[in-house]
Amino acid sequence: MKKIIKPKELCIECNASCQLRCPECPTTSNNSSPVFGYGFLKFRNFKKLIDDNPQFMLVQLQNRGELFLNPELLDIIKYAHKKKVALYCDSGVNLNNVRDQVLEGLAKYRFRSILCSIDGATPEIYKIYRVGGNLNRVIENVRKINYFKKKYRSKFPVLAWQFVVFGHNEHEIPKARKLAHELNMSFVTKMAWDSDYSPIRNKEFVRTETGWNAATREEYEKVEKVDYSRHVCYELWKSPRINWDGKVIGCCWNNWAEFGGNVFSEGYIASINSEKMNYAREMLLGNKETHGGLPCSSCKLYLKMKASNRYLTMKEIFRNTPLWYRTVRFIYLTFSLRRNWFRFWSKKLPGNLE
Repeated sequence: MKKIIKPKELCIECNASCQLRCPECPTTSNNSSPVFGYGFLKFRNFKKLIDDNPQFMLVQLQNRGELFLNPELLDIIKYAHKKKVALYCDSGVNLNNVRDQVLEGLAKYRFRSILCSIDGATPEIYKIYRVGGNLNRVIENVRKINYFKKKYRSKFPVLAWQFVVFGHNEHEIPKARKLAHELNMSFVTKMAWDSDYSPIRNKEFVRTETGWNAATREEYEKVEKVDYSRHVCYELWKSPRINWDGKVIGCCWNNWAEFGGNVFSEGYIASINSEKMNYAREMLLGNKETHGGLPCSSCKLYLKMKASNRYLTMKEIFRNTPLWYRTVRFIYLTFSLRRNWFRFWSKKLPGNLE
């Protein structure tokens, strides 16, 4: 008998559209599957999901687009606060266009943490990748959030500056880190998806400034002998990703097909424990043969596991991050301990490696 998965954390898409046109982004380059669409999470659906699943203590509002373009976001934040459910978003926001009421609501209703994607320390460099974005406006919004945090005497939201490293912006890492500190933000660096787009120019400098043992994802794989993004497969056990319209996506990499089921109409627990989801988990563990009808079957992460015969293990999935760290993080996000876990995370662990 298969063990029923009942996560206490929900991972759901909040919005699937964006006002920017970043070159490597599947959302803004129209490479997203029509299966997932470009809508946003409706408040009524969020409310039903929370009401029907009292086990949820954490909700990660993932987004294929820009979180703050969801017109019902403030209602979602208010209701989560009312139900004592902690919200956070560590998948990255561009923070270009946000209503002041929402910025205030982040502090007032204790939205736990936000990862801001800011790939430059000057407007000229920032807009090379964040096409259509305005760095000055982003910084202004960060300052507004800090103002509201003081107004409400809140430690939240904890803010982190994520800097995706490219050849055109690598020289601004020190300047960006300094600016992040001035804005009371932790600073984390991230490897670019495609090393051929704006290739790293000075790998030694990048390794020194970031603390990485590799300057590209390809180098990381050679050094560590596993894919840089292998950890995203853990989501199928820990908190399967749900689309804004209730479809089961499984993980943040899946951009081409759904697993079937809908959490709004068929229930969360039933949908994430469907026959297809269970079979996919067994595939990733190497216990089942490839099933052509599953999203994982055509995913390069799974195909690499299969080719190398290095499948996931349950020990890896649940012990890859130390238990003490997972416990501290969960308590912090849920019960509001005063500790900047983003800063701690960026120093001790790999960080946001998606």
